[in-house]
Amino acid sequence: MSTPVDATVTGPASAGPAGPEANRISHPLRPGRWLAAGVIALILAWLAWTIAINPNLHWDIVVKYQFDRVILEGLWVTVQLTVASMAIGVVLGVIVALMQVSDSRILRAGAMAYVWFFRGTPLLVQLIFWFNIALIFPEVGLGVPFDGPKLVTWETNTLVTGFVAALLGLSINEGAYMSEIVRAGLRAVDPGQQEAAAALGMSRLKIMKRVVLPQAMRIIVPPTGNQFISMLKTTSLVSVIAGADLLTVAQRLYLTNFEVIALLIVASLWYLVLTTVASIGQYYLERRFSRGFGATVPGALRGRIARNLRFTGSAR
Repeated sequence: MSTPVDATVTGPASAGPAGPEANRISHPLRPGRWLAAGVIALILAWLAWTIAINPNLHWDIVVKYQFDRVILEGLWVTVQLTVASMAIGVVLGVIVALMQVSDSRILRAGAMAYVWFFRGTPLLVQLIFWFNIALIFPEVGLGVPFDGPKLVTWETNTLVTGFVAALLGLSINEGAYMSEIVRAGLRAVDPGQQEAAAALGMSRLKIMKRVVLPQAMRIIVPPTGNQFISMLKTTSLVSVIAGADLLTVAQRLYLTNFEVIALLIVASLWYLVLTTVASIGQYYLERRFSRGFGATVPGALRGRIARNLRFTGSAR
């Protein structure tokens, strides 16, 4: 009677350990990397310690105002401005992007002029312009165009408050950027799929809804999420027109108590919180629209939050 052969002791595997030990990858020692990591950790620890014990930062003032009613009201205005501006900007962006890919030259020219103008002028200039629109049009109303009779009129200053001016400036400017993002997403879909859907008898609206948009969303969502993160910080520009946002109320407070740095730290901490929450939402939204196009990269959430927390320059 022959003895069964043990597969674990035959062949090349018998030369070393079997199981997980055999698959373990040997990493060479890199003393330079460990030294650099140690230096950076030491610098970060020194910075944290210096900031923590610095009496000029007035951490007690920071704690006092972090959940102050006025600060929270400004925080709420910032959230409102961000969400509303992005919603209007996305709608404008989709409309302008569809105009850009249409067969009408007039629509394409109008879309190009919109994108050219609002991407070509600084956002700060646009905000100041909208806040002072009453200098050009003291009254607005409804009626017959070309100096015809007016049915109803309003004073512009009563309609365009600081919040409305901020909303107009942010959303219209955002629409120009979003139109390019949406257009890129639409262009990325293979035209052959649209032709195949048309050959099956689908209408243009149904092709757009069932074929183009589901695939374009995978490309549109990541930069849109990035725009949302950027908008959170860009809202701080409305402080120049007294938009009552988070930075504006912080400025008003430190003009009365002269705690400039402490109030700026309070505002910065809230911006970091908002950015972190938005980054997490962006991560899960991207993962949802990327289903079927590959697995999520491990550590992607941490990397996205870190990238969004970096200062990217709010003024565009």
